[in-house]
Amino acid sequence: MAELRFSALKEVFKREPVVTVPPSKDISKYFGSNVFNMHKMEHYLSKDAFRVVRKAINEGKSLTRQEAQQVAIGLKAWAIEQGATHFTHWFHPLTDGTAEKHDGFLEMGDNGHMVENFSGDVLVQSEPDASSFPSGGIRNTFEARGYTAWDVSSPVFIVGTTLCIPTIFVSYTGEALDYKAPLLKALSELDKAAVDVCQYFDKDVKKVIATLGVEQEYFLVDEALYYARPDLALAERTLMGHQSSKDQQLSDHYFGSIPERVMCFIKHFECEAYKLGIPVKTRHNEVAPNQFECAPIHEEVNLAVDHNQLLMDVMRRIARKHRFRVLFHEKPFAGINGSGKHNNWSMATDTGINLLSPGKNPKSNLQFLTFLVNVIKAVYDNNDTIRASVMNESNSYRLGGHEAPPAIISVFLGTYLTKMLFNIVSKVTDKKMTPEQKTELKLGIGKIPEILLDNTDRNRTSPFAFTGNRFEFRAVGSSANCGAAMIVLNAAVASQLKNFKKEVDLLIKKGRNKDEAIFQVIKKYIQESGKVLFEGDNYSKEWHAEAVKRGLCNIKSIPESIRSYLNPNGGKILIDSGIFTGKELESRCDVEYEKFTKKVQIEARVLGDLAINHIIPTAIKYMSTLLGNVKGLKDVFGENGYERMAAGQKEIISLISDHISVIEEKANLMVEERKKANKITDSYKKAIMYENKVKPYLDEIRYHIDKLELIVDDEIWPLPKYRELLFTR
Repeated sequence: MAELRFSALKEVFKREPVVTVPPSKDISKYFGSNVFNMHKMEHYLSKDAFRVVRKAINEGKSLTRQEAQQVAIGLKAWAIEQGATHFTHWFHPLTDGTAEKHDGFLEMGDNGHMVENFSGDVLVQSEPDASSFPSGGIRNTFEARGYTAWDVSSPVFIVGTTLCIPTIFVSYTGEALDYKAPLLKALSELDKAAVDVCQYFDKDVKKVIATLGVEQEYFLVDEALYYARPDLALAERTLMGHQSSKDQQLSDHYFGSIPERVMCFIKHFECEAYKLGIPVKTRHNEVAPNQFECAPIHEEVNLAVDHNQLLMDVMRRIARKHRFRVLFHEKPFAGINGSGKHNNWSMATDTGINLLSPGKNPKSNLQFLTFLVNVIKAVYDNNDTIRASVMNESNSYRLGGHEAPPAIISVFLGTYLTKMLFNIVSKVTDKKMTPEQKTELKLGIGKIPEILLDNTDRNRTSPFAFTGNRFEFRAVGSSANCGAAMIVLNAAVASQLKNFKKEVDLLIKKGRNKDEAIFQVIKKYIQESGKVLFEGDNYSKEWHAEAVKRGLCNIKSIPESIRSYLNPNGGKILIDSGIFTGKELESRCDVEYEKFTKKVQIEARVLGDLAINHIIPTAIKYMSTLLGNVKGLKDVFGENGYERMAAGQKEIISLISDHISVIEEKANLMVEERKKANKITDSYKKAIMYENKVKPYLDEIRYHIDKLELIVDDEIWPLPKYRELLFTR
């Protein structure tokens, strides 16, 4: 193994940047070239087919088989012109990745000759084998059939020679087995609820679209070093490794100049992303060494989720061409910053208004405050469910660290907006407001545009921060499908907006005018949800204590947090709205328990193997060298003369022996606890057992291995160290 480590390092130093030149300096000329967008549809489809598709996209409706057949003819013509030979239904199973099964256009013709064919039937629906995808007990392994159905709202695209059709994925009996199907339902619920509230302010609003911009953080590691670290290759994070003497203490990597070889990789994946219509805009070095970030222009949520999943796939593929491996794990290296996937979320109307952006007059600002306060109320009332949407095994290593928001969902608004909300509470009375009070309030909210941007800092410690015209949901993990968080957030806000409209309408029926009724309900919501607002340092111990007093959710256990989906709040926003059935929601929890268990299981197996088969033999080998040296000193200098000279080595031998004994003992105990846990059939109880009885051994064993790394001769240490993984490009 030591030879593998040093050969890997030699290989790294040979690396030369791979120069890739985009097909054109003008990105706009090839942007979306591999996407069947509206422009191409208009060119390749008949007028009737184009009109039908455009209507289906705008209204969120599906196509009939006859209409789909018309679309399929033009789609096939375009795809074959682009060199496509196969097609696939591209979907998001509950693995956090994407899935695809390729079928060729080639078929046997009636006269025995081969023809290229693509029908409307296979465009709109397919039947992939669903037996091996996570289902949470919805169907048995022998019930293999599943269905994929075309999501017309997300454009078809080509990767390589394969036409990819974005689809939902459901079981034979109709239950959702993916993220897209419930996300589309949640977005539809938000659209209807938000439009109803917008009618108070603008009768022309007919549609509200949730928007999302996903900031994607990631690490890069040279592939030679990656292959020399079995834990990175199999568990996607380093399960051992002492901190480098220098890592991110000086903050010199953050926003620094991007290394040449890394820049070549970035330019290459950006080019491929542009061809696929992914509007990547921002790139920069992140805080930790070898950590970077990219971010796109904001898009409609469903499309943004598709694009983020596609982007991660593109980045992995292009990284290999540059002899890199891209790491999306939330915490691949201990002791330095982890990676998140910051979800910048807002709502926009079909009249061009961002509902979370202040307007130019009191009326538009009352609309802004209405939606702002309803989001805050939704986050407060559904604190545990929103938290559950981002909790998993890998993100648990990041959340609460001194570089990521804690696993306590609070909302940051900035000093000015916070004061304004509590000012509304102090001025709005339960009785009818006087004309002077109404005027004073309207004058107050009319000042928002003049001052807001200077009074809404980003507060990097907040998990859910208002940043001027959107909320930045920072708790989402870098490896996650952000569809999970977006399902819950949009469903929660939709449910809250429905409640808001009911309460306002009730006050109007009792004789209050519209604005006064809105102010009364806003005041009530501010009073009820003010506990979720926090302007300070979310990393501080004081905030953790204060959050407990406020009653905010901070369940330490990952399986217990996941179980929060099944609380009354989760049922109210996810089941009552029709986004999930009770069976589907229970199955989601079972899938998450199983994923948690299997990830801990894999990490335990990998660590046990490395500890017993690599680390202990290396330590014994070095200890044997020291023992031989001590014996040599005794032979040369005699019984009385060698004691002083050998004292240090004897102490090191004793330390090594102690660490070896503990590692071996802990590794064996971990195996036994794993065997006990594996006998449990209940998925929740099994996950709890893995969390409480197996997972603690990972840190305990690591501690002693990391101590050995500082003692054992560097030339025989088998694995690349942090200083090599993080500072070699």
